[in-house]
Amino acid sequence: MSDKKDHKDHGSEAAWIRELAGILEETGLTEIEIEKDNTRLRVSRQGGVAAFSAPPPTAAPVAAATAAAPAPAAPAASHPGTVKSPMVGTAYLSPSPGADAFVREGTQVTEGQTLMIVEAMKTMNPIAAPRSGTVTKIMVSDAQPVEFDEPLLIIE
Repeated sequence: MSDKKDHKDHGSEAAWIRELAGILEETGLTEIEIEKDNTRLRVSRQGGVAAFSAPPPTAAPVAAATAAAPAPAAPAASHPGTVKSPMVGTAYLSPSPGADAFVREGTQVTEGQTLMIVEAMKTMNPIAAPRSGTVTKIMVSDAQPVEFDEPLLIIE
């Protein structure tokens, strides 16, 4: 009897994946992550599909006092190496709370490398390096709200 239940669960998971993949196509997003009944599912055009059965870790609060002050936006916006936010959301500098940052000032990056994540509507959207170079300035702090076209960092 448990075999039928397991088979049914796999069928509903496949339907769930198909539905999320359809949303990716409709919206042009690169990744969707959703949690339901202690199962987290991420569908990504670049990285494939991953499902996790364990409950997600609780996020540690971010101390605003330790956040770096952002640089003035006007000079950064005109810099040719500025990477801007493609959407309104929340910028995360690391893949999960407590993990190392994707990049730091001085990090050498290659084109396509993930620089940070912008979460929009519970969807984690990786921000990829548009070109190779060195990260010279990070203008946002972890868990900072960002606006569309807001400068995130500079690659020289």
